[in-house]
Amino acid sequence: MTDQLINLNEMPVVVDLESITKRFVVQQNKSLKERLVNPRRSTANRRDFWALNGVSLQIRAGETVGLIGPNGSGKSTLLKTLGGIIEPTSGSVRTRGRMAALLELGAGFHPDLTGRENIYLNASILGLSHEQTDELFDEIVDFSGIADFIDTQVKFYSSGMYVRLAFAVAINVDPDILLVDEVLAVGDEAFQKKCLDKIRSFQDEGRTIILVSHSLGQITKFCSRAVVLGRGHVVFDGPADEAVSILRAGFDSELDADAARARIARERAREEELKRLNEQLDIIDIVSRPRSGSHLTPGNDLTVEVTVDSRVEFDQWDLAISLVNQLDTTVLATSTHVTGSRNIPISGKFKVIFEIPDLSLGSGSYTVNATFYDGKRREISRAESLGAFEVVAGAESIGPVYSKVVSKLQVDV
Repeated sequence: MTDQLINLNEMPVVVDLESITKRFVVQQNKSLKERLVNPRRSTANRRDFWALNGVSLQIRAGETVGLIGPNGSGKSTLLKTLGGIIEPTSGSVRTRGRMAALLELGAGFHPDLTGRENIYLNASILGLSHEQTDELFDEIVDFSGIADFIDTQVKFYSSGMYVRLAFAVAINVDPDILLVDEVLAVGDEAFQKKCLDKIRSFQDEGRTIILVSHSLGQITKFCSRAVVLGRGHVVFDGPADEAVSILRAGFDSELDADAARARIARERAREEELKRLNEQLDIIDIVSRPRSGSHLTPGNDLTVEVTVDSRVEFDQWDLAISLVNQLDTTVLATSTHVTGSRNIPISGKFKVIFEIPDLSLGSGSYTVNATFYDGKRREISRAESLGAFEVVAGAESIGPVYSKVVSKLQVDV
């Protein structure tokens, strides 16, 4: 990954957005009649909405960049501005190379033309000559999988057929830059996989892909870099996994995003510390043995043996165990601290034995969980659902605790 990043940094910039803004005028009148009857009041009820506000980005050849953010953050507006679908209110957009865009369902299609005619229309918009489209036509139709409907007017197409044809045209015109805005969510699962495989092959060929998706799994899978937008601003631009974490944390401003980044950094530091601690010791095995027989009966003794392998020496520590029934309810918990075994230095491989006398549990299957803590009560290792044992009790009572209940009838009270 490091070599890939170094190579990408040496690649030329193919998308350069500088201080992009986009203003829309929002009419707050209740009806068209009100606007016509009261034109002055109509003007007063207008307000500006800035879908983009000072967005600057540079994207290099070969990068796959995800645009993510909550609804209304400006993702699709930015992609349409980049694709030349809408003009920015201010700022400059510079691109290099042939660009193919999948921005919205049926964009670039004429509903009264057939699929065949729209292939030629769309290809010409993307810069291909009629002869070049002739050469690619069979490949486009084959990829789309709608050969039986290629001479049908596209206004009769389903949403899935629209996407199939649009994607087939876009990826077969040999684009240097591919823009994708959520349209793959419309296709069926098999076609989505086909499209994602094609995107992966584009990445291998060093093409530039800019992807808008609400599927954060797709962002982390396909993108090394992601841009988080919030209210028309760039609030984060960096590694995709960090961008996804910031989005999931929620934010209303750059300040919130900074706080989310700091929180994520602390969580990662804790995870690294926990990983380091977990490498110090392992709980190898847990074995449960009734005092007699193959199963436990009420009032019998239970021995629980926990085998531990420590790679460092612990002067202070605690080993806790819990007995858990088949409903995942803890019915008994104890530890070496509460039973009096304290401040015994340990290292290497050793065994801790718990003797639990006169145990009266209800019938059923049980397992044992064990957790090892250091002197600062930090969890070093955990093992769950080991040391299984069976309890066979009488029918006098049911539940996690067994008691031999006797009932008496009293009359004439």
